Amino acid sequence: METAEIRRRWLTFFEAKGHTVVPSAPLIHEDPTLLFVNAGMVPFKPYFSGQETAPYDRATSVQKCVRTGDIDEVGKTSRHGTFFQMNGNFSFGDYFKREAITFAWQLLTTSQPEGGYGLDPERLWATVYEDDDEAEQLWLEITSIPAERIVRRDKADNYWHMGVPGPGGPCSEIFYDRGEEYGVDGGPAVDEDRFMEIWNLVFMQFDLSAVRSKTDFDIAGPLPAQSVDTGMGLERMASILQGVDNMYEIDEVYPVLEKAAEMTGRDYGTRSGQTAGDSHPDDVHLRVVADHIRSSLMLIGDGVTPGNEGRGYVLRRMLRRAVRAMRLLGYDEPALPHLMPVSMERMSASYPELRTGFDRIAQIAYAEEQAFRRTLASGTTILDTAVTKTKQGGGDTLAGAQAFALHDTYGFPIDLTLEMAAEHGLKVDRDGFVRLMDEQRQRAKADAKAKKGGHANTEVWKDLRSLGATDWRAYEELTTTGSIVGLVRDGARVEELEPGQTGEVVLDRTSFYAESGGQVADGGTIVVDGARLLVRDVQRPVKGLVVHSVEVLDGPVRVGAEASAEVDPQWRIDACQAHSGTHVVHAALRQVLGPSALQSGSYNKPGYLRLDFAWNQGLSADTRAEIEHVANLAVRDDLPVAADWMTLPEARDRGALALFGETYGEQVRVVEIGGEWSRELCGGTHVRHSSQIGALTLTGESSVGSGVRRLEAFVGMNALSHLATERALVAELSAIVKAPAADLPERVGELVARLREVEKELDKVRREQVAASAGSLTDTAREVAGVTFIGRHIAGGAPEDLRQMVTDARARLGEERPTVVALTGDGPGKPVIVIATNEAARTKGVRAGALVRVAAQVLGGGGGGKDDLAQGGGQDASKVEDALSAVERELGA
Repeated sequence: METAEIRRRWLTFFEAKGHTVVPSAPLIHEDPTLLFVNAGMVPFKPYFSGQETAPYDRATSVQKCVRTGDIDEVGKTSRHGTFFQMNGNFSFGDYFKREAITFAWQLLTTSQPEGGYGLDPERLWATVYEDDDEAEQLWLEITSIPAERIVRRDKADNYWHMGVPGPGGPCSEIFYDRGEEYGVDGGPAVDEDRFMEIWNLVFMQFDLSAVRSKTDFDIAGPLPAQSVDTGMGLERMASILQGVDNMYEIDEVYPVLEKAAEMTGRDYGTRSGQTAGDSHPDDVHLRVVADHIRSSLMLIGDGVTPGNEGRGYVLRRMLRRAVRAMRLLGYDEPALPHLMPVSMERMSASYPELRTGFDRIAQIAYAEEQAFRRTLASGTTILDTAVTKTKQGGGDTLAGAQAFALHDTYGFPIDLTLEMAAEHGLKVDRDGFVRLMDEQRQRAKADAKAKKGGHANTEVWKDLRSLGATDWRAYEELTTTGSIVGLVRDGARVEELEPGQTGEVVLDRTSFYAESGGQVADGGTIVVDGARLLVRDVQRPVKGLVVHSVEVLDGPVRVGAEASAEVDPQWRIDACQAHSGTHVVHAALRQVLGPSALQSGSYNKPGYLRLDFAWNQGLSADTRAEIEHVANLAVRDDLPVAADWMTLPEARDRGALALFGETYGEQVRVVEIGGEWSRELCGGTHVRHSSQIGALTLTGESSVGSGVRRLEAFVGMNALSHLATERALVAELSAIVKAPAADLPERVGELVARLREVEKELDKVRREQVAASAGSLTDTAREVAGVTFIGRHIAGGAPEDLRQMVTDARARLGEERPTVVALTGDGPGKPVIVIATNEAARTKGVRAGALVRVAAQVLGGGGGGKDDLAQGGGQDASKVEDALSAVERELGA
């Protein structure tokens, strides 16, 4: 049974049982504590925690998930994979243990012709929490599983909670016996390779008041409404129903593995044992490729782009691990163009949007592979240099700082550094590398904590949210009246804020737009009984709650006081211009470049916008001009701007574009500009007609990552100010070069050409002077300890001049006697020394690199190079003669 069919049967079964089918949320979720959705229940957390009321009593989904905590274990076991799909059925105060167990048993054991999975009941085991007598009795009553195949387990295995105070309860897991070839008998407690967990039923029945660890928590009492959260690993079920050993061999993953094996000439599985843990290294590499290609496909499909931090770094690491694994298997050519389409073909059966968006996905993935190939080339050169220096110094270990620099600056994987160092007979200071990595992580955590500021403690906001959702009126009004529900300062609730203090204010009703969807928050004031609060930011730290970060200008202000939320009208107008301008630029971009140029991120604030989009090359000046022209035509045409609410399927049917990575609810807001010309899902504020955007001028286009470009623009008065500044600049240049504006390009071109000719003439004269000086240098040669030595300072000598002079002088002196030529210069600005030796000197043990280091130390700097030619420099130009004397003394030593 194909994985897509297993998925379809799940949804069909539970829909027939009265469950609402909920589409998978994107892998990027609004939960600030998660990089990615990592469990099937994540989109439903607000319902289980009581923050929101569920819009249905029963729901079912197949949720896309990514977990990367065990990324290094991928391919080594049958259980570790980065991307997976979690089948879930959920009850919100409706059914409980009896129905959950009944549903699970029916779907698992009903025959395949009748729509079930057709598992042999004799192979099924169940586990229950050690004190859950009710669950054990239900398993015995409802199913044919005998008592000896129902195992009681402790909190570590069979109790679930979210890691914070809130709902929790015992769980019951279902295991499938794969047979004696997979391990010893005895049930899940003995061998979880043979006995594979396929379904976990969580019974949320208690309110936990304190959660200190997985197994250490307090139970405050029963929940007012009992709920159910279950999860079945789709890939695990597929491996059972398809009769394969592990998730890497199911129909959605194996074709990529098979293609990689074909490309590398490897025979998968011929040298491995029955389980993934008994695998040959080649098989592990092939599994890494198959897993990471699929995960990368899904992440890019949901809007993640490669980067150096956060989600982007996870994606970059997976793509590069896949390329690296192919390299270890002997394949050095670009691999992703062969592998990514195979994964798309298999996954698009369940996610058809992968096919329609594949051009964009491929652009991003292939550009990242090309960037990594360049990284490998440059990193290899740098590593070779580090290896040479380590060996010259008599060492056998590459410094951890070198390995860290290769990883941090060049994206060079540590395992690649280890392998290549070993090829040169060197070890790597792994402990030093790990220490520097840990220090970097701590700095990143500190930065993230500082950026979160007052919003770091989500418990405060959850507490305030329990008092009710904010009545949010940003679309309808600029001024609203209400009352202060809560005040927060330094992460804790307070009753009062005084003049001069900063803090957060929660109102029961507000007209302020909270930052989201790339649009910054509104500016304005909150007026309270004569007190004024300047609003500096507005956020939604938890769903349904709007929080204003304020500075108290006059006060004090107290909880419960009546308040007037007053948005700055000009701020809102300018913000609307920018956000509508972003939609116009996006539509113009797609009209000019084609439908694959999809937005992958945006940022807009009053008067300014930027838009990131999938594209693998820079835009020409003509292309940028065309995009700007199309955008301004839309502004001129006074197109109507309309917003409408509808279901997500309805929006997709109408062709609305969704911003990748955004999470959408049951109802979505669609913003249209000129009807079909621009139709996007958007929660921002907008103008009513495109002409209200005013002027729009593109100011820049650049790369922000592999396969991602960025356009920047000014709108409204900011655009006019920018154009006025450019006009003044053109007028000033016209006056300087004495030419009308229309002739400026030709006139400036002539001046630049003349300047280049003059530079060539000056360079010719300089080279002639250098040659003449080199000829006279040989007249100053003297003998030092059996070595012919020239040591002189060349006033104004640049490094390139000195290199030419020392090599020319060395050639003039010949190879009969040991020769050293050392010249110092002081151009441009800092002292420099260049030393050359001939073969006879090097035979005697005289090396240019060693001499340069001696001289550079005198100059207050450093240097190095090869034995025959080396260069150094420093800070103190007054020491050049002392540096030459140091070289002479070193020769005589």
